Amino acid sequence: MAFAGALLGTLALAGCGQSTTPTAAPQKQEASADAAFPVTVEAGNGKVTIAKKPQRIVSLSPTHTETLFAVGAGPQVVAVDALSNYPAEAPKTDLSGYKPNVEAIVAKKPDLVIVSDDINKVVAELGKLNVPVLLEPAATKLDDAYQEIAEIGAATGNKAKADEVVAGMKSEMGKLAAGAPQKKLTFYHELDQTPFGVTSSTFIGQIYSMFGLTNVADKAPDAAGGYPKLSAEFIAQADPDLIFLGDVKCCQQSKDTLAKRPGWKSLSAIKNDHVIQLDDDIASRWGPRIVDFAKVVGDAVAKASAS
Repeated sequence: MAFAGALLGTLALAGCGQSTTPTAAPQKQEASADAAFPVTVEAGNGKVTIAKKPQRIVSLSPTHTETLFAVGAGPQVVAVDALSNYPAEAPKTDLSGYKPNVEAIVAKKPDLVIVSDDINKVVAELGKLNVPVLLEPAATKLDDAYQEIAEIGAATGNKAKADEVVAGMKSEMGKLAAGAPQKKLTFYHELDQTPFGVTSSTFIGQIYSMFGLTNVADKAPDAAGGYPKLSAEFIAQADPDLIFLGDVKCCQQSKDTLAKRPGWKSLSAIKNDHVIQLDDDIASRWGPRIVDFAKVVGDAVAKASAS
């Protein structure tokens, strides 16, 4: 379960014409953002008040790193953790979100630290040093993801852009759900080859629910908080129409490796070529790229429905 949890914890979105005053609009926007401070955000660690617009942000969460850059706070970010691999320009360091080192974090001279887990009481330890910390835990539903993006936008002085990102995400997700085929299909989403799956109560599971899919993991004997450890026999008996692999980059899983598992070679998803290799990162993070994840699911459902 630890590995599955780790995968989930690690579960963006011009032209310009001529103008006689090309710098007027940006200056006005910047002044407006600065005027919004101090700002108080209701985060996972309670009400957090940020006195002035942060200029040295440290992110210890790959999901929130993606969000920071999506909402326009990229130039304010001075360091991100070792697992923050998107976008490419994020200033990746050896900082760890799983084993946070307060001294190493403080050495970056942050005026805001964003985390998704309060490991080793890092929130309180940084608080003792008067470093503002925003705890934005893993989303359990879509609305959580939208809310966290909005909160990060407000906390960094990028509220307008964050609201724009959220509106765009909601619009895209709505279109994808509305266009989903009506054919009832079953699926299995694999976190790792143990195998760990996800139920419909999880954030990942709710993405699949948008497309009317039936999750075979929902019938697992032990839901284990939404991340049940299944058996090869359980999956073989369930015989899902679609299999989505969230352990491709980490564990090199594919249709061919699945076919070598006992009793899996004749599974419908394998025989009908309905095994979908996901991007592990996109499938486990709850930031702006959930739209990309949903598009992959939608395409797979459409293909399977048509066959």
